[in-house]
Order: sequence, then structure tokens, then C-alpha cells
Amino acid sequence: MKCKSTLLLLLCSQLVTGIPHAQAQTPDSLRREKSHPIGAVVVTGTRNGTDPRQLPLTLSVIDLEQLRQNNQPSLLPALVDHVPGLFVTERGIMGYGVAAGAAGGMTMRGIGGSPTTGMLILIDGHPQYMGLMGHPIADAYQTMMAEQVEVVRGPASVLYGSNAMGGVINIITRKMKSDGVKTNISAGYGSYNTFQSEASNTIRSGRFSSVVTGSYNRTDGHRHDMGFEQYGGYAKLGYELSKAWGISADVNLTHFNAQNPGSVTHPILDNKFRITRGMTSFFLENNYAKTSGALSIFYNWGRHKINDGYSAGEEPPVKRFNSRDYMFGISWYQSFVLFSGNRTTMGIDYQRFGGRSWNRFINGKPDKEMADVTQNEVAAYLDIRQALTRWMILDAGLRIDHHSHVGTEWIPQGGISFLLSRSAQLKAMVSKGFRFPTIREMYMFPPQNPDLKPENLMNYEISFSQTLLGGNLRYGVNLFYISGDNMIQTVPVDGRPMNINTGKIENWGVEADITYRINPHWTLSSNYSYLNMSHPVVAAPEHKLYTGMIFKGGRWDVSTGIRYVRGLYTSVKPRMQEQFVLWNANAEFMVTRWLNLYVRGENLLARDYEINAGYPMPKATVLGGFKINF
Repeated sequence: MKCKSTLLLLLCSQLVTGIPHAQAQTPDSLRREKSHPIGAVVVTGTRNGTDPRQLPLTLSVIDLEQLRQNNQPSLLPALVDHVPGLFVTERGIMGYGVAAGAAGGMTMRGIGGSPTTGMLILIDGHPQYMGLMGHPIADAYQTMMAEQVEVVRGPASVLYGSNAMGGVINIITRKMKSDGVKTNISAGYGSYNTFQSEASNTIRSGRFSSVVTGSYNRTDGHRHDMGFEQYGGYAKLGYELSKAWGISADVNLTHFNAQNPGSVTHPILDNKFRITRGMTSFFLENNYAKTSGALSIFYNWGRHKINDGYSAGEEPPVKRFNSRDYMFGISWYQSFVLFSGNRTTMGIDYQRFGGRSWNRFINGKPDKEMADVTQNEVAAYLDIRQALTRWMILDAGLRIDHHSHVGTEWIPQGGISFLLSRSAQLKAMVSKGFRFPTIREMYMFPPQNPDLKPENLMNYEISFSQTLLGGNLRYGVNLFYISGDNMIQTVPVDGRPMNINTGKIENWGVEADITYRINPHWTLSSNYSYLNMSHPVVAAPEHKLYTGMIFKGGRWDVSTGIRYVRGLYTSVKPRMQEQFVLWNANAEFMVTRWLNLYVRGENLLARDYEINAGYPMPKATVLGGFKINF
């Protein structure tokens, strides 16, 4: 491991020494430049809006248009297509579910886990995961609430703490940017009695803005006892107190009912889930010429009711798993320009999380308590970005994070960006990622171990990106190496299973992406990731390639893409791998200014494949519908 990391650092130094003194710009002049496109402004990598060329980390941005082109209620499928290195497990036409047989497991560069505790989902910078289990609930993240999604490929623990060791998916919620009222209604119906619908209303009047959305989705599923039904709603209110100050508050609520039929070799009867997830937050933001920041308060909660079901020939269980969980948090950050070429960000995070779980018996026996635990986490961080010359920017960050039960972690990060020209950047970065053990791992179910320590890894990466042809051609490539230890695994100890800090990680790989806007009507894009794992994990493919095409002309809006996956582990013990090719397509036709018709087709080649072992995916499926806009 030391040899590989040394080789990577030597490679970085060789590239650095070969850099010409290009006439690039300092951070301040980059913000003033108007005649050259800079792409999206991002907030995830530094908390404040920043040109991504100034950041040493690797970012992918999926905008509203890309999300809407998928015509999917869940935003995760669009992320898998457009973000190299990211993979999300699926099990059917709609719905990911929870517990046994669930999908929605996420990995980035082979980091994530099952369940996913090594990747962090954020909504407007606030962490989202089940307070007891410590992992995200994939069905809670719907397209209807998203304006943009920013994905950090690699550790982001300096800014976001535990669980951000593999990467971060930050969902930026919707907003109304100009005065007026807009209403959108859509509905679609297709294969396996699948129905999806959404309605939204956005208003802006002077300093006031609002967003209200709601959705209902359901399917019978492509297998017996694989139905899924979901209700969702999101509302956000905002008010500009002055040119520099603003307040906002939002709430997101989703409830879904899901079923798990079991694997094809071990079917399960009556395995049903009733899940409710909620999120609410309040922001007080400021934005001046040389400083910006925010104070926010958030609260997430959940209610889970699970019937574990039974196999044919067995007696139905008399117990039902129940849980209530929550996370309360306060976050403050402020970013300053202290002097020329500088951007300094400091912040404090506090979280209180936990919950209660119990088994409820339907035969009259009293409830059996499983866990009733609350834990706290408090952290402070500092990130400094400084332009040393017109073409070189340094970044250094440090976080100290204290967990009420596990202890204290120090998390460093350092990087350098070379602005080779107005269109090309070379970056190198070293960062630490970590996560504290979850309440589930320490206190719930037979493998529990209250003496677990944090997981840790170091990530080394170098990347190059360039924009050509007046911004119409953009490409990037990066190389990474990850080394980690203290990974929590379940192993036999004195004849019984126990969670122990014994696992290791050694991954390296390459990621690349390219987008070419041929003309106003045609756009081509492609991305590829290669992952080599010394210690293989489930749901992390060796090769993932996506190639897509978009056509916009007249009344038509057509997008199509092919996803190729090879070397995907569906099981490690025993080792089982999958490879497949999927062809998906979307077409939308504008009938009038207010009415569009659309059709979506998935797996149009009708391939046989599995992502979750024992759960064959549906063959070709089609869904069509309408959109009303006024």
C-alpha cells in the first residue's frame, strides 16, 4: 500500500514540475470574468458558491434538465448514468425497499457498504440517514424536490464529518428565480400496472418565494408480492430580508409501502414494510461582497414497521419490528475573503441522533425492547483556499469531530489546483475519510459491539479537465488510490458473530467523462470508471460505461443512453459476478405550449440480469404519460 501511494505522489510531482507558467486567473478574477464560460457554480465542495475550477476535489453536477429527462420519480437512476464511479443497486421497476431484500445500496469507488454507511446523502448540506441504522433510505430522495444534485467523488469528511468517507451526494432543493407563478402537473402509466404522478407550484413575488410539490407512485412489480406504493410532498418558503440577508424553511415528507418476495431460490411470504420519513429545516443566510454564510437548524425523523415474513411450510411470525428514529442538528458556517486571492471558511456542526426499536407481538405478549439510544456529535472545521500565483491555488482543511461514545477524530485535507489556462486545470489532492460506528453496529442485533472504533481511509487523487470549442466540448479524467483500515466486519468470536474493526480497503482506479455539444440540437456525453479492489465488495463494478445522446429540435426532446456494467459483485461469499448492457430511451413531444406527451423505455434489449443476488430485474418496460405546464 505504501508503495502505490508513493508512486501516485511521485506522479503528481512529475506533472507539477512540467507545468508551464500559464496565464490563468486568480480566484477573484475568475469570479469577475464574463466572456469565458466556467460551468456550474457549486456549493458542496466549500459551503459557499464557488467556481469548481478552484477546488482540488472531483465533482459531478447533475442539473434540473438532466433529472427531468429521465422521467423518473427517484433521482438516483440519473446519478448512476451521469456520475462515473457511482453505483446504486436496484431490484425492480420501482422502489428500493428496506431491510432484507432491499436495494438502494450505494458505492463510490468501492466505498459505501451494505447497508450504505460509507456515503453521505445531504439535502441542502444537512445529513440524511436513519438515526439508528446510520444509512440513507433510498426511497426518500425524489426528483420532485431537486433543483440540482452535486456529487463529491471521494472523501468530504472535513466539511461533512462521519459517513462522508466515500463521497457525498448533495441534493440542492428547488427555488423560483424570477417573479411569477408556475404550475406543473405530470402523470404516467406503464408496464406492470405502474403509475407515477407529480404536481408542483412555484411562486416568486418580490422578496417572497415558495415551492410546493406532491407525488403519488405505485407498481405491482414484475414479480408476485413485489408491490410498491409511495406518497410524497415537499414545501419551501423563502423571504429576502434585505439584499444581503434571507430566511427560508422547508419540510419534506414521504411514506411508502413495500413488499419483498425473497430471492427466486428462497421465496418469502408476507414480508411487508411501512415506512415514513420526514425532514424539516430553517435557514438564516447572509451574502456580502467579501463574506457569506448561514445558520441552519434541521430535524429528520422516521417511523418503520416491518413484518419479516416467513418461508413456505413455516409458521408466520408473531412479532413485528418497530422503530422510531430522529436526528436534530444545528450548523453554522461563515466564509471570508481575508485578503487578495483568499477564501477562508469556518464552521461548527452539532447533531443529536438516535431512537428506539422494539418488537411488537400480535399474540398479546408485551413488547420486547431492542434499543433506546441517543448519541451526540459536535465538530468544528476550517478550510483555507489561497491563490499563491496567477496559476496556482492551495487548499488546506482540518476538522475535529467528537462523538459522545466513540471519542474524537482529527480529519485533515490538502490539495493544489493549477490553472493551466482559461480552459484547463490540473489538480492533486490528499484527503482523509472516516465514519463513526452506528447505533445498529454497537447496540442492535446479535453481532453488536459497543467497543467499536471509527473506520478510516486515505484518498489520493490527481485529475485533469479542459473545456474547448468555446465551451461546447468538456472532458475530464482522474486517477485515485484509496487505502483504509479498521473497517467494521462481522466475524466469528468465541463461537458467535460479532462486529469487529478488522477489515481493510485498497482500491485504485480511473474515471473519465466527456460532453460534446455538437450544435444547438445535438449533444453527446459519455463517462467511464474502472475500479480495482484488493478486497472486493458487493455493488461496486469493475467497469461502468455510459454513453448518451440528446436531441432537441422543433417540438421534440429525445434522449437515449446505453449503460454497460462488467465485474459487478452480487455476492462475495460465494463470489458471484454480473455483466450486462442496458439500453434506455426517453422521448417528449410538445403538443401545445402547455401540454407535452412523453414515453420512457428501459432495458429495451430485454436483457436478463441481476443486481441484487437472486432478484432478476425486469425485461423491457415502457411507461407513457403527459405533462401540463402553465
